Amino acid sequence: MRKNLLLLHQIYPVSYDKISPLLTITPQLDEVVTMPTKQLQQLLRTSFKQAQNIQHYMHTTNYEIVVEHYQQRAIHIVMYGDALYPTHLYNMYDPPAVLYVKGNETLLKRRKVAIIGSREATQYSQDVINWLVPACRDANMTIVSGLARGADTMAHLAAMATQASTIAVLGHGLQYMYPPEHRALAEQMSTQQLLLTEYPYHIAPQRWHFPMRNRIISALSDAVVVTEAAKKSGTMSTVDYALAHGKDIYALPGNIFSKLSEGPNALIAEGATPLLSLEHATFLQHLYEKN
Repeated sequence: MRKNLLLLHQIYPVSYDKISPLLTITPQLDEVVTMPTKQLQQLLRTSFKQAQNIQHYMHTTNYEIVVEHYQQRAIHIVMYGDALYPTHLYNMYDPPAVLYVKGNETLLKRRKVAIIGSREATQYSQDVINWLVPACRDANMTIVSGLARGADTMAHLAAMATQASTIAVLGHGLQYMYPPEHRALAEQMSTQQLLLTEYPYHIAPQRWHFPMRNRIISALSDAVVVTEAAKKSGTMSTVDYALAHGKDIYALPGNIFSKLSEGPNALIAEGATPLLSLEHATFLQHLYEKN
């Protein structure tokens, strides 16, 4: 199935759940090209034209060339069911069918904590992240975030500056970088750290990709830390996924007059653990005990 799944994913990059009806009919995906196009359309719930495109691509594309394309760029392909596929992802909403990773793949098997927050994060987020990341490093936990502007970048840079490990989950293929000014940081991370995406190399960033990326950030992590965020924001969508995945949520209490503290303060009011100086040891001890 590996060959056929990779080819299918290049032309139809969707999650495992979306191709599972097809897998019930052809578990090795070896009948995709020969089955009636109308049947393929119905199984994948796509358009007839898209089903035709899938069959044409899979019939005419050389698998070895596709694999070589990724190997030349030092991109490792991790498929659903592979030994490297993160265990947490099997229990998530809409798990990825394929992951494309570049860098230190061993980080996939380490304990992880997501640190997320606003793209407009203030010095307050920076100070807390600088305080928290070394403790996570000492607890042998990898920092997960989304390489966005603001708190995400603060978390990645703090990890790298303190010899901690970090994973960036992207909302596009590795040919691209969004935001574009983070390309140098991404290239640096692609050696000793890790870049991860569910999108094939050639897939450009789209607005709707980023909420989908957030579900992976949540699912990968053993706990989620929210620094600063507006009450309605991408950060809070990650929290929604984290709650659905049964993750522990830690929130940074903030100024009640600050819009960027509305999200964390609301989470604390709803039962999230406030991340306080006196709670620092408790935060780490809880993760030790849970993992």
